[in-house]
Amino acid sequence: MTQTITHAASDLFEHVAAQADAVAHFRGRLGFEADVSDVAAALAEPEAGFVLVDTRNDESWAQGHVPGAMHLPRRRIAAEAAERIPAGTPVVVYCWGPGCNGATRAALEFALLGYPVKEMIGGFEYWVREGFAFDAAGGLTQLAPDALTNVAQAGLAGDSVVNADITCAC
Repeated sequence: MTQTITHAASDLFEHVAAQADAVAHFRGRLGFEADVSDVAAALAEPEAGFVLVDTRNDESWAQGHVPGAMHLPRRRIAAEAAERIPAGTPVVVYCWGPGCNGATRAALEFALLGYPVKEMIGGFEYWVREGFAFDAAGGLTQLAPDALTNVAQAGLAGDSVVNADITCAC
């Protein structure tokens, strides 16, 4: 038998959205955001159909980046996007991590230019924390998944093993 524990809500639910508003809001967020597991799965497809753009500065790119990502720092998007990415091409942007709004600013830049765009929530930090491989100065690198972000260690056999089969634990 499952037991439900109910806590006093105090002011938490004093103002709560109507069901239709909640559905529209959360469905809308999925139109703007993708998590790292979804991006990794899409990149594994033979024809990904989008460009993944790392919007961080040169130093951050050099520390490590998602394999196959294009490096286009946010401040250069308006000037360079049209010559590097065909008009109408879907774009997914990322920055460092959830404590940075650089990807949000970059997504706005692409949207202003007319590109279909999504932000990879969690950024490069969560790409690494979830155990996906990344390019670094020493070559392709992969760390064991952080158990607080991803407990699905499908086939991971060591700190240097590259395995695209790690999936989100949610």
